[in-house]
Amino acid sequence: MQTISTCLWFDFNAEEAVAFYLGIFRNSRVRRTLYYGDETPAHTGKVLLIQFELAGQEFEALNGGPQFPFSEAVSLVVKCDSQEEVDDYWQQLVAGGGHPVQCGWLKDRFGFNWQIVPRELAGLLADRDRARASRVMQAMLKMIKIDITELRAAATRQ
Repeated sequence: MQTISTCLWFDFNAEEAVAFYLGIFRNSRVRRTLYYGDETPAHTGKVLLIQFELAGQEFEALNGGPQFPFSEAVSLVVKCDSQEEVDDYWQQLVAGGGHPVQCGWLKDRFGFNWQIVPRELAGLLADRDRARASRVMQAMLKMIKIDITELRAAATRQ
């Protein structure tokens, strides 16, 4: 059990969002659902909080209302082992109203921000050959969805 988990504040669509995310990530499940009580008459009996796991990581989805929308200041990073995995997560997360942003970022239909990146990106950007790392960074900055083949080609160009 994690000591720290992430709580995502939704505008009363947490159930829909959690179902959407559970359908995308393996090793995911709802752990517990809590409901509003009589102390909040307008919401009595409705879902207050869903504790869930995505790919083994614990999260909470709070049905809190429209006061605090998501922003780009917080995103989840999905580290992928292949281009197929990048493509698959990308396609699923933009489905139904999401949209691409840039440099591997996208916003899903709930307004939440994701970064879909190949695991090897960090290593390419941390290359001791600063010119090689710079070429990779320049290539990545031109991308919407990350293309691993293009990053590798940028790293080997002279």
